[in-house]
Amino acid sequence: MSTATSVTVRVPLAIRHRPGRKTVVTPMADGVAPVTTRADPALVKALARAFRYQRMLDEGRYASISEMAAAEKIERGYLGSLLRLTLLAPDIVKSILDGQPSSNIALTTMLGSISEVWAYQRNRLTLGS
Repeated sequence: MSTATSVTVRVPLAIRHRPGRKTVVTPMADGVAPVTTRADPALVKALARAFRYQRMLDEGRYASISEMAAAEKIERGYLGSLLRLTLLAPDIVKSILDGQPSSNIALTTMLGSISEVWAYQRNRLTLGS
């Protein structure tokens, strides 16, 4: 009969409490600092949800936005606003995820009425109107 052995793995990390969230800080590897982003967490989360909901509709899990809103327990109007985020130009989505400071984009702006034409989106979101 063999005796049970255990293995202990230690990962050096620190958890820093910041207003509204907790951040895991990993140690520097080979003298290189971790990559930080200036991406708006609320906007990134909204984009992720929008594409998830769109995928659910595309896969046929729900027949309509109303059915999905009831199942997900969110307001139908808000769900419609989120789904409009999937119509953003790919370069705008990339700039949001990259947290580029040149982009004048806020979640409230994105949930408002945004044109489906990518050229109009770029014009409105870069000029800040």
